[in-house]
Amino acid sequence: MELIDNINSLLGDDLRQTLVPGAKLKIAASCFSIYAFEALKSELSKIESLEFIFTSPAFLPEEATDKIKKERREFHNPKFERERGLYGSEFEIRLKNKLTQRAIARECADWIRAKAAFRSNLGSAPMQQFACVQTSTSAETAYLPLHGFTAVDLGYQPGNALSNIVMKSTDSPTTQTFLQLFHQIWQDSSKVGDVTEILCDHIASVYKENSPERIYFLVLFHIFSEFLEEIGEDVLPNDLTGYRNTLIWQKLYDFQRDAATGIINKLETFSGCILADSVGLGKTFTALAVIKYYELRNRSVLVLCPKKLADNWLTYSRNLKTNIFLKDRFNYTVLCHTDLQRTRGESFGTRLNQIEWNNFDLVVIDESHNFRNNDTYKEKETRYQRLLNSVIRNGIKTKVLMLSATPVNNRFADLRNQLALAYEGDPHLLASKLKSAKDGTPQDIDLIFRRAQAAFNTWAQLPADQRTPAAILNTLDFDFFELLDAVTIARSRRHIETFYDTEAVGKFPQRLKPISVHCPLTHRTDVIGFNDIFQQLSLLNLCLYAPVSYILPSRLPKYEDLYDTSVKGGTGTLKQRDREQSLKALMTVNLLKRLESSVESFRLTLSRLATHHEDLLQKIELCLKTGADVTYSDPSPRVLNTDPDDDDVDDPLDEPSDSSGPTIGAKIKISLSDMDLPSWQHDLRADLTLISALLHEMNKVGPEDDAKLQHLKTQILSKLASPVNA
Repeated sequence: MELIDNINSLLGDDLRQTLVPGAKLKIAASCFSIYAFEALKSELSKIESLEFIFTSPAFLPEEATDKIKKERREFHNPKFERERGLYGSEFEIRLKNKLTQRAIARECADWIRAKAAFRSNLGSAPMQQFACVQTSTSAETAYLPLHGFTAVDLGYQPGNALSNIVMKSTDSPTTQTFLQLFHQIWQDSSKVGDVTEILCDHIASVYKENSPERIYFLVLFHIFSEFLEEIGEDVLPNDLTGYRNTLIWQKLYDFQRDAATGIINKLETFSGCILADSVGLGKTFTALAVIKYYELRNRSVLVLCPKKLADNWLTYSRNLKTNIFLKDRFNYTVLCHTDLQRTRGESFGTRLNQIEWNNFDLVVIDESHNFRNNDTYKEKETRYQRLLNSVIRNGIKTKVLMLSATPVNNRFADLRNQLALAYEGDPHLLASKLKSAKDGTPQDIDLIFRRAQAAFNTWAQLPADQRTPAAILNTLDFDFFELLDAVTIARSRRHIETFYDTEAVGKFPQRLKPISVHCPLTHRTDVIGFNDIFQQLSLLNLCLYAPVSYILPSRLPKYEDLYDTSVKGGTGTLKQRDREQSLKALMTVNLLKRLESSVESFRLTLSRLATHHEDLLQKIELCLKTGADVTYSDPSPRVLNTDPDDDDVDDPLDEPSDSSGPTIGAKIKISLSDMDLPSWQHDLRADLTLISALLHEMNKVGPEDDAKLQHLKTQILSKLASPVNA
């Protein structure tokens, strides 16, 4: 008895001594490698015969014939690990890299046809693995266990086994026992079947001539094989729905169809997707194709969009002459982002208190970056939380498609909050579906975004010459890119021009550099300018929006108990007075935005603001004269969730307190009898004086005096006369 440890002594070297000319070699092992043949080629060419039994089913005639054809068609030879080892195992990569596989395979195939026979175990019954050598002098040797006949098992290549010890026996009773066992199994046709020819066919596929086209597709397969494994019929669009025959699908360009197909795949796999193509690439049309696909599957669809885009979406779902997709009969529901904060009233003919928010199969969110913030408040739901809780988490399973050319503003948390809508706020739902989770290493989604933000912060502090796109790409983790690839589609015009035939699309319009024009408000010398207007606005108290500041000190605790909010586990307090100060700042920004928009917009806003002041002053006069107890509604709760960057910031006082307008949480009621009315009245009058003065100045400016308007008209006429992209 002798032990071969494949460290100090190698099985291959011992076989070289044992395989004398005329010997018979019998092997029962799980796999056979052409590199093992190459290592012992000189000795194997002189033996009389090789009989080899695959101890596990491999290359069976009734399975392998069709399998060979199929696998060649799929560019994958062969499929199972024990068959793949024929061309070299994963641990024989150094031998593969020598690129001698073709020559070795040809020699091995010729040798097998001349001297070898292979049979395979037909069933699942386990079989011992060993090798026996019979010589012409009746000397017999047995080696066991022998897991496979590869360069690794011979000791010529390193493997992953902790030990690879083989026992060698020349004891006649022992060797006879194994030879008889091998002979018994070899002769039993019910247990083993001949696979020699099929094995030769597999080897022949290695050294046969392959066309460049086949090699090209083979390379493509190995590059994208992992991606293809993740795509199945369950997550691809179902052609039986007939979506390819719809008018919207026929109108799409190839790059838009690819996006629609990719979106459906991501919605079915991850329940969410962000389409972040550049402006002008037709995100709306792509989304309409996705909507139609789900409508054909009898799914209910909700479109949430800003007010300014509602008419665009409504056009395609109504029986209008301007609806170019009238034949497709779209039937989705259109609501505004702000409708999530309303409990009463109507929106485009839909009564909001009758909507079954939890019954939508697909929610399409246009300008989804408006949902980048997920701030929480006591005793009220923000529009983000209403969408997450009432529409997505509650009721039937809801998929979410988000459209935004700018999903990230200045922090990766913007993107994380939007993606959270797709996985219902539970990051484990998304993490469990990523490839890393399938590989046994699930990722922490929140941690991925934190690392990405830290990398971005570091990059942002680099000198300008080092702050390059390549630098940030090299800094971000692979996990971040895997996450983006899973749930986002983002392409630029350059991407489309590079990877698609743009003959049908035509040339994208040339983008000129932005022109900055600093127009005065008006050329009239009797009207104040922007600086003077800003100074006047800075003098406004806007006390209309801060009634709590005028509550009598003796009555203030009553309202603090009612409306102040404990935060951070009771360690702090968010006072209603602080909320009102935030509202005053917001409304100041709103006035400046209206001024930036146009003189007419600013004039209308000032007019409404003056009316609100006059109405409130009349109520105060009535209360002071008659002593009647009038209740005033603090407007701040109606806009607590308003984003300063939102173009749809409305004056909360435009909706009367008893209307069916937008409300967030409970309205704050303040009795005028609890207030310092003279002080409030004084400040209101001071504000009204400033507002009236500004309004008087703006009333002087007609359309012909509006410098910005006239400049825009001149630019438009110039472009019409000399189009840039004609």
